[in-house]
Amino acid sequence: MKRLLHIFLVLAVSTQVFAAQQYMDSCMIRIEDGDTVYLAWLHEIWVYPPLKFKNKRQEKFYWRTVRDVKKCLPYAKRINQDMAYADEELAKLPDKKSRKKWWRKFERQLYKKYEKDFRGMYASQGMMLMKLIDRETDRTSYELIKQYKGKATANFWQFVAKLFKNDLKEEYDANDKDRITERVINLVEAGQL
Repeated sequence: MKRLLHIFLVLAVSTQVFAAQQYMDSCMIRIEDGDTVYLAWLHEIWVYPPLKFKNKRQEKFYWRTVRDVKKCLPYAKRINQDMAYADEELAKLPDKKSRKKWWRKFERQLYKKYEKDFRGMYASQGMMLMKLIDRETDRTSYELIKQYKGKATANFWQFVAKLFKNDLKEEYDANDKDRITERVINLVEAGQL
């Protein structure tokens, strides 16, 4: 019986030491006046009032927004990084001809990187991606196309978007029209949804 109790105590103490070691790996320790103070960084926690749906249509819209944000947000962040890289590289090039040549090569790489994933998206996810890119870059889709491809191309794609009841010049409005989307983004980024 004593031996069993001894094994149990050793296991309990070793488990606590292992847990303390894991905790110490994820936090910092600072010693102040002989006292050990543990410092840990916690994720932000977003607290919103509970949603009250008036009907099934509103609830369906909310959960569709959650689905679309979860799928499109990582792409929007990667595209923002790709654009920052492209801007940096284009600024290094001396003349318009070399910038155009570099852009064509980079554009082919982007097509290879994203085309397969984007072809599998729903139309609502494509529209969400446009909103999220605007949120990440502070530039509308129209402005981006105009910057990289020219005004004629931007006007053409604006015309195509209008045919499908969309607008490339529409800006992301986190405080009014897109507040549900902003709420979902905050919850997804915090890992709460």
